[in-house]
Amino acid sequence: MSDVSSYVLLSHEQALRRQMDVTANNMANSSTVGYKREQPLFHEYVERVNEAPVNDARKTSFVLDYGAVHDTAQGSFQATGNPLDVMIEGPGYLNVEAPGGGVAYTRAGFIKVLESGDLATAGGQRLLDTNGRPINVPPDQASRISIQSDGSVIGPDGGQLGRIAVTGFPDEMAVKVRGDGLLDGSNGRIYTQREARLRSGGVEASNVEPIVETTRMVEILRAYQTSMSMSQDLDNMRKSAISRLGGTNH
Repeated sequence: MSDVSSYVLLSHEQALRRQMDVTANNMANSSTVGYKREQPLFHEYVERVNEAPVNDARKTSFVLDYGAVHDTAQGSFQATGNPLDVMIEGPGYLNVEAPGGGVAYTRAGFIKVLESGDLATAGGQRLLDTNGRPINVPPDQASRISIQSDGSVIGPDGGQLGRIAVTGFPDEMAVKVRGDGLLDGSNGRIYTQREARLRSGGVEASNVEPIVETTRMVEILRAYQTSMSMSQDLDNMRKSAISRLGGTNH
């Protein structure tokens, strides 16, 4: 077991770097609509050897990056004055048409009507209904539609033009960031009218708390400094041991 202490410290420093990257990304998205703060997950890897100076040294624990999960805590409601904007109350994601085809997901509820009449997000991704199709609004009704709490899009005559699909995932680890405010997911289920809960007239703010993330950054930096100091102490011990062994040989 050669110089295991250095490898343990290195795995710790890599974990701290990962934590800093995630925390910095949270800070950068503190004002991004619908953003859910991420938190890294780490896995303990235990290595066992047959021979060691003492029995306790036969087992060595390393830190491995296991991934990241979203904090599903609800962000606050931000009124926008646009009756088409929506916030999902509780879990779930809006279904949108992904660039290049397929389905992507988002919590950013800025909604507009494209020139084609399709409902879309602020980024231009078309919203999908529960059948995976775009929701089209007649041009003469575009300014007079409303969105109900179950996702139903209602025209000025009271008729339903479609229902916005909201998908939930049993495991948030299945939801991965793909960029531009969109996410990929697997094993999701479209909520029924009774399960879906939308609030119109505003959007969901990011659930990142800048003060908490700033405090976390300070803690990570202190932990990293401590780890570096321990590495330096170990290096000094090696140099001292080599110097003594060299003097003995002479």
